[in-house]
Amino acid sequence: MPGGRGLDGTGRLLLRAVHKAGVADEATSSLAGAPILLHMSNSAGKSQSAPLHSVSVAGVVVREDGCVLAIRRADDGTWEPPGGVLELGEAVEDGVRREVHEETGIKVGVERLTGVYKNVSRGIVALVFRCRPENEAMRLSEESVEIAWLTPAEVSERMAAVYAVRVLDGLRGDTAPSVRTHDGRHLLSGASCELPETPLPVDG
Repeated sequence: MPGGRGLDGTGRLLLRAVHKAGVADEATSSLAGAPILLHMSNSAGKSQSAPLHSVSVAGVVVREDGCVLAIRRADDGTWEPPGGVLELGEAVEDGVRREVHEETGIKVGVERLTGVYKNVSRGIVALVFRCRPENEAMRLSEESVEIAWLTPAEVSERMAAVYAVRVLDGLRGDTAPSVRTHDGRHLLSGASCELPETPLPVDG
């Protein structure tokens, strides 16, 4: 694994998080201008093979009053933080900004990596970042039938556990990203996540 020279703080956190998740043999970060590469292998010590995972990004967009931006998806009616597949050649933070804007109309500033989540059933690694909103006007998209600002309690009520935990991780005050595994329905590791007692303001 590269030493991470030239990376900013978020880049180094990302490298450590994906390595801890057990999905990368080598990684470099686009957060400091170099392309991010996730090379997966079938097992440790074997020769490098084609990637076995896809990468998605999502934004936990937190308003000053502690409410979080969420969408209700058009395809299955579930509530989730906005996000989607990272495009080939796209910087990670650019992907977060694009996905949130495409699905909600909200432009965001990306603050920090808050979690890495591996779906073992579908081979998807999700990188989730805490964000701040930069405008107020919202709009629906082909992927969303409803957009709302939810309190932490409403997040726990409306979202499935595998998505609620991403939001609650983003509301935690510490800066270390969580690393969790799930099967699309249930958390398999790192399952404990407490609801914040009070809404947390945007950092800074």
